[in-house]
This record gives sequence, C-alpha cells and structure tokens, in this order.
Amino acid sequence: MWLHACSRHRWAASLRSSRGTSSRTLRSSWPFFWTVLHEDLNRVKKKPYLELKDANGRPDSVVATEAWDNHLRRNNSIIVDIFHGLFKSTLVCPECAKVSVTFDPFCYLTLPLPMKKDRTMEVFLVRADPQCKPTQYRLVVPKMGAVSDLCSALSKLSGVPAENMVVTDVYNHRFHKIFQTDEMLSHIMERDDLFVYEVKSPRGSVSEWLTLPICFRERRFRQSSAAGTILFGQPLLISVPRQKLTADMLYNLILERIQRYVKAPLPEEYSRPSSDAAACNGSNGMYDVEEMDHQEEQEEQESSPEESNGQSDDSVEDENSEGCSPCNKMPKKAQDVRKRLFCFSLVNSYATSDVGSMPAEGAFLKLTSYSTVAIDWDTETKKLCYDEQEAEAFDKHESMMQPQKKKMTVALRDCIQLFTKTEVLGEHDPWYCPNCRKHQRATKKFDLWSLPKILVVHLKRFSYNRYWRDKLDAVVEFPIRNLNMSEFVCDPTAGPYVYDLVAVSNHYGGMGGGHYTAYAKNQETQQWYYFDDSSVSPASEDQIVTKAAYVLFYQRQDGGGFKASSPAASLGSPPTEDDLGDQERQQDLDCMDTN
Repeated sequence: MWLHACSRHRWAASLRSSRGTSSRTLRSSWPFFWTVLHEDLNRVKKKPYLELKDANGRPDSVVATEAWDNHLRRNNSIIVDIFHGLFKSTLVCPECAKVSVTFDPFCYLTLPLPMKKDRTMEVFLVRADPQCKPTQYRLVVPKMGAVSDLCSALSKLSGVPAENMVVTDVYNHRFHKIFQTDEMLSHIMERDDLFVYEVKSPRGSVSEWLTLPICFRERRFRQSSAAGTILFGQPLLISVPRQKLTADMLYNLILERIQRYVKAPLPEEYSRPSSDAAACNGSNGMYDVEEMDHQEEQEEQESSPEESNGQSDDSVEDENSEGCSPCNKMPKKAQDVRKRLFCFSLVNSYATSDVGSMPAEGAFLKLTSYSTVAIDWDTETKKLCYDEQEAEAFDKHESMMQPQKKKMTVALRDCIQLFTKTEVLGEHDPWYCPNCRKHQRATKKFDLWSLPKILVVHLKRFSYNRYWRDKLDAVVEFPIRNLNMSEFVCDPTAGPYVYDLVAVSNHYGGMGGGHYTAYAKNQETQQWYYFDDSSVSPASEDQIVTKAAYVLFYQRQDGGGFKASSPAASLGSPPTEDDLGDQERQQDLDCMDTN
C-alpha cells in the first residue's frame, strides 16, 4: 500500500513537470514511471559497484549470464522479472577489425519504421508566356533533397530549364518565401502553396535581367479620405531590365504579362489622367535626378515660353488633388493625360507597407534584387478590367491525373528486421576503439538475447534529424495473437517466444502535441475495450490496427515448452525471499510518509 502511494506521488510530480511539453510525453513518462516503481520495489538497497567487462573472445552464453547476474545485483524487482530482457550489442572497428560484444538489459523495444526515401509534392508552374495559364504538377522528389531537385523534376515534365525557375511559397496573395536553390526541401511543409515561376535569370544572379516580385493591391478610400490597401490575386515574378528601366517600360511589361485576365477599357468606359499614377508615387530618391533634370531641360527647350509659364506648381497640385501628394520633381511628360489602369508603389517583401515611392515616366528606376513592387488599383478600375475568374484559372498536368500511391504499410516484422540490421555509426556518434586508441565509425548491430514476459514495443513514429522533423503515419500491421519472436532471439538454447497482444496506446496529432487513446483486453472475458479519456466502450479486434498505434503491449503465452519463465530464471536466479525479507520490510518503512 505504502509502496504504491510513494510511486503515485513521484509519478504525479513527473506528469506535472512534463504536462503539455510535446507529443513525446507518453513515451518519455511511462519508462520513468517504471523506473520509479522499480526503485520503490527494488530488493537491492545497497547497489555494489560493478565494472563492465568486454567479451574478449569468451562465449556469448558466459558473457550474457555474467551481464544478467550483474544487473540483478543492482536491480531486482518484480518490474525486472516481468518487463526486462537482454540485448546483445556487437561493434566492429573498421580499421583493426576489433570486435566488442556486450550485453545490456532493456525494459522496452524501440523499433524504427522504414522511411520512404522520396516524397510527393504538388506545385504550380507559371510560365513566362502571358497566354499560358498556370499548370499544376505532381512531382516525386528526394525526401532529403534540395530545391534544385524539385526544379530538376519539374523541368523533366515541363521542358522549362531548371536554371530558369524560381520556387516560391505564396500565402495570402503575397510571397511568403522565395527559396534559394540550395535550401532543403524539408523546410517546405505539405500545406504550403508552391508556385514556380519561369524567369530569364535566377533571382540574385548577376545578369542584365532582374527578377522583380509584383503584388496586386486594391486601394480603397474611407470616409476620412485616408486610403487603405487590400491584397488580391496571385503575385508575379517578372524579368525586367536591370539598367535603364523606366516606369513607363515597367507598366508596359506588367500589362503585357497580365493581358490574359486584364482587359484595357474602352475610351468611353474609362479615362483618367496619368497624374493619378504619378501621384501615387513620390520621389524619395528612387530615380536618377540628373536624368530628370536633363529631360526637363530638353522639354523646356522644345516648349515655348508661353507654354512654360502657363503651367505653375499650383496648377500641378490642383491636377493631383484627388490622388496622393504630387512628386516634388515631376517631369512635364508625367502630366500628359493618358489611360492608366494602376499605379506603382515600392513596398516591403510582404507588401504590407510602403517603403518608398517610384518616379514618374521618363526617370530610370533604381531597383535591386531585394525590391518588391505593388501595383495599386482603384475599386472601379479593378471591377471593370480585372477578370478574377480567369486570373484564378489553371490547367492540370497529366501527372495530377495519375493515382497517388497508397499510404505506406509496413509489417511489425519489417521494423524488427530494421532494428537488428547492421549499421555504421554516425559522424557525431563514434566509438572509441581500445586497440586503435581513437574514435572510429564502427559498424554496430543489435540482437535480442532474451525477452521478458511482457514485451513492450515502442514504434518510433517521430523522426528527428538536423534537416527533417516529421511524424510517420504509416500503418504498422501487427498481429493480435501468436507473435513469434523466436527467430529474432540469438540465444541458441532459448525456448519459444510467442506473444499475444493485450494493449495498444494510440497517438493522434503531430509534432507539437496530440491526443492519446488506448485499446486494452480484459484478461478474464477476453473482451477488448477502447479508452478515450473518461469514455470507455467495447471494441472489436478489427479496430485495433490503425496508423495511430504508438506503443504495443504483448504478453508471452504460457506454454509447456518454456525453458524458463523469465530472463532472470534463465540467466541467473535472484536472491531468495528469506535473504530479502528484511530488505523488503525496510523498504516499506522507507516509503512511508510520516510527515
């Protein structure tokens, strides 16, 4: 009674400290609970110091018995009797061929799931041809690949050179991110909307062309006469000349690019002075002043004195009073009455705020690879000229019509084979070879030497490395009864290890958190039940195997062919009850809370 009270107190404290931390809480908490319960029930009070010994050529049976006996001298409880088994670990030095064999106890098996080496991604390709609609493709790319691999796969299907592609993540009518070709695909989530644009030169490269992000904004006027903007449509990446680019050239380039879904208004439908466009753009040093002065001088020479004196600064202000404040240095060419559908603004990368203004016609624009331009529409012009349905239209490539591969299904046997597979230690996890006297990337192999009465199998669904974090939702097919583990046990003298499933812990959710449920079988009635928080309902066997299965609990069948009922009996008997009676009574007193 008091033993369980102490354990419950420490168990509750551990749950409070880890509550809400991550989806790994269950996997990290129940081994801790077993450790706490084992220490409370441990028959050994004074643990002796034991030096670990290598096999050094001795028979496996001798080394295994020695390892298990040493384990019992420090750990001897009912938890050990029921849940503990023995691993065999073999390390081989790649340089001197030194073989190191050790045996280590375990209380549960953590089995890796076979991971797919590739992933499927859906992207939209926006060609440079303005008459072509965006086309949706389904690509198969390396899971640990880079953005350049995505471009190569798309190039094979579309014929567009990979070096002329820019991959972007579009969110809320703007570019959330523009990827570099060397970025890892693991940075791209399944929910991201990927748009790949065909350009004349990659963004950031040194060439005569500049890749310019373009966003669409609708300018709305409130009652207070202050203008606000709302993003709409799909953004664009267009190639513009790096040198000697004027606002008039930029306007024509954009208008040509969007001609598929933007129609020019008829004269009787729409006409406004270009000063509206110029008024939306201030100077702020975004154009070449000398070029402006040179153009003004030429215009003054060409115009008559009467014409020159007839246009004052006040008249310019009156002409632009309906828009924004006029430019301080506006060429007279900008005051010509022309039809403009939109005006320009220099904005930040999210197009949420203006960071500068652009000059009127005739001045050279000073744009860099970090510039983003917004084209601002008034509500009337947008309604009249912008075809939203055509702008959102796209075609589907035949790759989208092909049936997708079914969800990956693996057998529990495959996971066990992967666990016992020989592997090379990682670069950051070397082994110190006593012969070579240095760290080596040795080959390592795990084998099962003995298995416990209750076998706990943890499926390693959460995958972590420096490039990738993901939950593997593959369906693992595990047997409900007659799980034969004998073929995986390397002890030649061991009896049969056949297990029946008694419980399953499920996890629903992702990396940041989730929800746990469970299936468990009543030992007396053999009826399965489903546990979901405070709700308990009967369940059938065909409901148990799901992609949410996380931890499996197997109970060994009691057959007459058993050599021993537990690893403790087969590898070394624990101390007798007479020897440990006083220790157990003392432990009862130690766990009693007298405060």
